[in-house]
Amino acid sequence: MSIQLARRSDTAVISVHGPLFAGNRQELKQVVLDALDEGHQTVLIDFSDTGYIDSSGLGVLISLSKKIRERGAELRLANLNADLRTLFERTKLDALFQLE
Repeated sequence: MSIQLARRSDTAVISVHGPLFAGNRQELKQVVLDALDEGHQTVLIDFSDTGYIDSSGLGVLISLSKKIRERGAELRLANLNADLRTLFERTKLDALFQLE
């Protein structure tokens, strides 16, 4: 997995390339937390190049969601493929995250 960060005004756009799983979830977590520390009020994670998220990856997204809300910021998930969107719907996580 590789991660790219782009800054647009008060939004941090984080593009994830490759699967999100136990072995690399901390890398995503650190990039998001760094973006919050820089003052971004919105974090948009772009999953257009991600085909797989395991339970550890979901866990880090849930943890980040809580931290982001505590800071008064917003988390959005974008460009989930059909399989990932179904995963979020079946696990009811579509109610927790703003999916674009």
